[in-house]
Amino acid sequence: MKLSMWSMRPQLAVDLGTANTVVFRRGEGVVLFEPSVVAIDERTGDVHAVGSEARRMIGRTPSYISATRPLRDGVIADFAVTEQMLRHFIRKAAAGNVRSHADVMVCVPSGITQVERNAVTRAALAAGATHAFLIEEPMAAAIGAGLPVGEPVGSLVVDIGGGTTEIAVTALGTLAVMHSIKVGGYQMDDAIIRSVQQRERLLIGQEQAEALKIQIGTATEGGDMESHADVAGRDLATGLLRRVEVSAGEIRRALERPLEQIVAATKDVLEQTPAELSADLIDHGLMLVGGGALLPRLDELLRAETGLPVTIADTPLTTVALGAGQALEELGALKSRRRRRRA
Repeated sequence: MKLSMWSMRPQLAVDLGTANTVVFRRGEGVVLFEPSVVAIDERTGDVHAVGSEARRMIGRTPSYISATRPLRDGVIADFAVTEQMLRHFIRKAAAGNVRSHADVMVCVPSGITQVERNAVTRAALAAGATHAFLIEEPMAAAIGAGLPVGEPVGSLVVDIGGGTTEIAVTALGTLAVMHSIKVGGYQMDDAIIRSVQQRERLLIGQEQAEALKIQIGTATEGGDMESHADVAGRDLATGLLRRVEVSAGEIRRALERPLEQIVAATKDVLEQTPAELSADLIDHGLMLVGGGALLPRLDELLRAETGLPVTIADTPLTTVALGAGQALEELGALKSRRRRRRA
């Protein structure tokens, strides 16, 4: 039996996130999970490192090496660097089938403009994709979480990523209501940086702030609010290095503002949801995905604020990529059916 070109080419689904890029390969699952970071030699313009290796260079490189994140708030901020990063990830994920370019489905925030959508498509094609398809992140998240997106039933998904939070109600294969805000894990880290700076007069970096969030961060009061974690930084008064203890209560207070914004956006979506779909949400609740879903007691906060049952996806960090991968497989099946009809 002669195989079609679609089946011969590697097919990849890419969750191109502000913080991390996750790649799903059809038939294999998630094959790549790396930070969305590129280190560039500014003297030559050459890429020095991509992904995990480049992330280790942030804040630790010579003056001529720039380690940056080419995406901001879920969209492309630097087209040329994003293209090079995508090229690296696509080639790495398509290893073993280097003769054929890949068909790529890329996840994009629901709130981006047509110009931004075109930029993502151009970047994927320039990076070596034969065909590029786009899928909105909340739809991919809902598919990956196993929600009945194709049925006449309302499902609510909240996807908290590094640069954005996507909230949407799905039904009959569409996003019935959606809302995207530029608040995510990085904004939480920035809030921690500001808090430590104001309370301790200590300047810390984003890496240290993220570590504090992971170690002792929490969305609500409860548990051990007196637990502490050490953090080192530069004293704003003396300019010298200093280490301090930060409490879980201080981190919780620092996270209040970004969490309030996420809660407010979720309530806004609920207010816009038609009555028929609202009844479904009361029964089925809210699905929480993305890296932000890992913040302890965030599900309790959303449950208290919305009155809905809240479920955290089994693999919140890769749910979007898994959903895009399932959509890619459906696309492949659809193409096969179309070819059979023409034959």
